[in-house]
Amino acid sequence: MDHKSIVTNYHSDVLRSFRSYKRMAERAIEQLDDNEFYRVIDPESNSVAVIVKHIAGNLNSRWRDFLTSDGEKPDRFRDTEFEVLQDDTRESLMNFWESGWQTLFNAVEPLTEDDLARTVTIRGEPHTVVEALNRQLTHYTYHIGQIVLLAKHLRSSKWQTLSVPRNRSEEFNRFLEEKRLSRRPQTAPTEAPFEFTSTVGPSDESEQS
Repeated sequence: MDHKSIVTNYHSDVLRSFRSYKRMAERAIEQLDDNEFYRVIDPESNSVAVIVKHIAGNLNSRWRDFLTSDGEKPDRFRDTEFEVLQDDTRESLMNFWESGWQTLFNAVEPLTEDDLARTVTIRGEPHTVVEALNRQLTHYTYHIGQIVLLAKHLRSSKWQTLSVPRNRSEEFNRFLEEKRLSRRPQTAPTEAPFEFTSTVGPSDESEQS
């Protein structure tokens, strides 16, 4: 694989990863009622609502004018992202979430090979564009993991798995192999378990990692 192919592969893969983890979070959030969305399980924890607000605030700051301005914008008030204010309705927070992700995709989709070698700053610290992409991808997946764990805890026995159902690993592996042999389009790793349960049916068992 030549250099250009590696760059193209990286660019498409990072976009696919951002989209997949966004959808994973949304599939978890969709299972929550409003009380669960705002529930705090202990004094040191954040609610799903707060995590959504924090990710959205980060997205809107980091990816606006991505190549030409520092990622920590002067109009971002990070501390308030960890507070639920009176006008923080579920609808408004999810709209904020969606606008943040759209800002990311608008910034990342048009990046060229030359852009990936450019330098941007986050709080004044220089990053190559690749480093900035990796930094933000790992940051968002960290918080999306929190959303999924909280949602699973709050839904308990009513939780609908987003992973490979327990005791169905061999069946899942056969599903992937049959898909490869039939030359059907491959999906992102985070999407494959959802596609599996949608195709062959859900299980009453809990998920496994």
